[in-house]
Amino acid sequence: MTKDQLPPRLLTRRRALLAGAAAVGAAGTAGLFTTFAGDEPVRRAAAPVGGPQARSLLKPSAYRLQPLTGYGPPQAAPRRTPARHAPLLRVSGRGRTMVLTFDDGPDARYTPHILDTLREYDVRAMFFVCGEMVADNRDLLARMADEGHVVGNHTWSHPLLTRLSRARIRKEMERTSDIIEECYGERPAWFRAPYGAWNRTAFRLGAELGMEPLAWTVDTLDWTTPGAGTIVDRVESGAAPGVVVLSHDAGGDRSQSVSALRAYLPRLLDSGYHVTVPERHYA
Repeated sequence: MTKDQLPPRLLTRRRALLAGAAAVGAAGTAGLFTTFAGDEPVRRAAAPVGGPQARSLLKPSAYRLQPLTGYGPPQAAPRRTPARHAPLLRVSGRGRTMVLTFDDGPDARYTPHILDTLREYDVRAMFFVCGEMVADNRDLLARMADEGHVVGNHTWSHPLLTRLSRARIRKEMERTSDIIEECYGERPAWFRAPYGAWNRTAFRLGAELGMEPLAWTVDTLDWTTPGAGTIVDRVESGAAPGVVVLSHDAGGDRSQSVSALRAYLPRLLDSGYHVTVPERHYA
């Protein structure tokens, strides 16, 4: 089920959830992002693309990304510890490194255009795919593998995991990992909960299936179709070393996301950012 197919009640709850997720994305939009040294959050100012302040942040760091748990803003829900540790993303201090992620696909209407742009600029990205979408677009996962992109698990049907039983959550994850392995060539190493709605069970099951959870630090909110220019502004104002950008390549009309990528990606690269995919590290 895509976002456009959700009943009004769930769409309302989605908006409530994304009010919390937007707090993370708005941090980037406002020129701030959160990193974690050990378990303590550190808030830093992020410079505009190519700005002098970004250069002052060029030092080795470990960015610990804390996904949201359940509904509501982050401060309204207790943070829970997964079976291993919270998501850990290590970013080299050499150069301004960012990660681009795309959720809900693949979609034959938009994903190929995103892949074309990434290939044009020789950039690798992460795609958190839904199994039911993969079933209809297997060739796109083969292309992602050929072109060096990382494919993560975004469940089979994009449900709210906080409303499902443990058995249902496991089935959503495991079935998606199976089809990713079949089409991509290997099982996914990363997992992202639909709507950013995490809970202890999702963390633990992801760990059991060999996946690390990955959240985001800049939310483009492109699913609201705010206009390509607004999406570009959100990415560029949130750009900073270690930033993980959330966009979508399916779940509705994603033509704005496609256009925005064509605009901001070359600007990021021209400004000295290295756009790449993370490596897994266990704390």
